Amino acid sequence: MIQLENIHKSYKSIEVLKGVYLTIEKGKIISIVGASGAGKSTLLQILGTLDQPDEGSIKINGIDVLSLKDKELSLFRNKNIGFVFQFHHLLPEFTAIENVCIPAFIRKTPKAIAEKRAIELLTSLGLKDRLHHKPSQLSGGEAQRVAVCRALINSPAVVLADEPSGNLDSASAKELHELFFKLREDFNQTFIIVTHNEELADMADQKLIMKDGNIL
Repeated sequence: MIQLENIHKSYKSIEVLKGVYLTIEKGKIISIVGASGAGKSTLLQILGTLDQPDEGSIKINGIDVLSLKDKELSLFRNKNIGFVFQFHHLLPEFTAIENVCIPAFIRKTPKAIAEKRAIELLTSLGLKDRLHHKPSQLSGGEAQRVAVCRALINSPAVVLADEPSGNLDSASAKELHELFFKLREDFNQTFIIVTHNEELADMADQKLIMKDGNIL
């Protein structure tokens, strides 16, 4: 489903990625671990089409994403890629359901359809009673689950998560980790997770170790 070949990336004189090759099958949960500066987040940014490599090729669902023009790439990203970050990045003035619906509205999904899907997702993640709560009224774990719903609203091909439990207490982190596996079972969802949490990394179908800009 995802194929990366010979991915290189430098920032000024610093070579961050040094010819990364990676193939990921649909429905897999992949963890990426490594010391700070190993290139994990840069790789995730390139996988998410938020940054472009200096060299190499990226195919997602058979599409050569590097050949897409800016507008095409934005549409592709909105439809095919979901993001979950360490900090939930929910918009404080909007409720849980409104935050979840934003990617669907960008895709021009009718409001009634988007809200129905958002309610289904929030309910399935135990947030039925939090639909109209704003982020300031949610716990850290609840806010991160809202962020996961937002990542899933467009039924993306892959969800990319960068330290998703890094800002949570141990109980909330454990709940979030179990949630990823439930979503894989329920929706055959593919996850690529950059994490320093060894428990989560070891639970994954495949654990990739990055060192000095490459996958060992």
